[in-house]
Amino acid sequence: MAFRGRRPELRGPPELYYDKNEARKYVRNSRMIDVQIKMTGRALELLCVPEDKPCYVLDIGCGTGLSGDYLSDEGHYWVGIDISPAMLDEALDRETQGDVILGDMGQGIPFKAGTFDACISISAVQWLCNANKKSDIPAKRLYCFFSSLYSVLVRGGRAVLQLYPENSEQLELITTQATRAGFTGGVVVDYPNSAKAKKFYLCLFSGPSTSLPEGLSEDTEEEKPAESTFTADRIPYRIARRGVVRKSREWVLEKKARRRRQGKEVCPDTQYTGRKRKPRF
Repeated sequence: MAFRGRRPELRGPPELYYDKNEARKYVRNSRMIDVQIKMTGRALELLCVPEDKPCYVLDIGCGTGLSGDYLSDEGHYWVGIDISPAMLDEALDRETQGDVILGDMGQGIPFKAGTFDACISISAVQWLCNANKKSDIPAKRLYCFFSSLYSVLVRGGRAVLQLYPENSEQLELITTQATRAGFTGGVVVDYPNSAKAKKFYLCLFSGPSTSLPEGLSEDTEEEKPAESTFTADRIPYRIARRGVVRKSREWVLEKKARRRRQGKEVCPDTQYTGRKRKPRF
């Protein structure tokens, strides 16, 4: 009870905080799964990766592989890195399609230069702002992370990192180290006037600077309250996505709406949108 209301980063190192009990919530709590999937979808939308070809994506702080499952469902290949053995054990038990490795992002990303087309991260980067031992210097760990991330991305690659900064000083520390590592970009804030729905996305470009996407607001989309439910079993990923079947009409409409928000030209919706064509004889 003493920890209620405190930020997870203040309760101890992530490898200890995300134990077996905490990891189990990410596969059995319907609300946590739904929130994770929505943030991953938004991060992928902000990446603006080509939708007509698969990309090789790095997932930092991949946890139990929920965000990776979304990437796989969208036709991309991915590799995840996480510091928690318990979270990765759950990912392996779920037989995620991507590869996962145990590692500390504050010590750098252990891949060759130019390995990945893009990178996403959900609720992980803010952990680097806390020192859990005397040798941990947040600014140095952040710079080590961003400089190695800049290296493993292809030239012109993008990274979208969803994070929960504790305050403006912490956000400035993160963005300063990202800029120092060579990145351009900025922060996109969704629902800035909402206490619960407000989300921060750090959009980074490893090539020439481009215009930042616009953040969502209460006028563009209403956030519906979601109730949290627990089950004794793992929730199948398809059910977690509210039954949206790939290539179905609902899936096609959702994809077209995402492309419109990205400013791309999309054919208008009609009664034939998403309808299966009869085979030719």
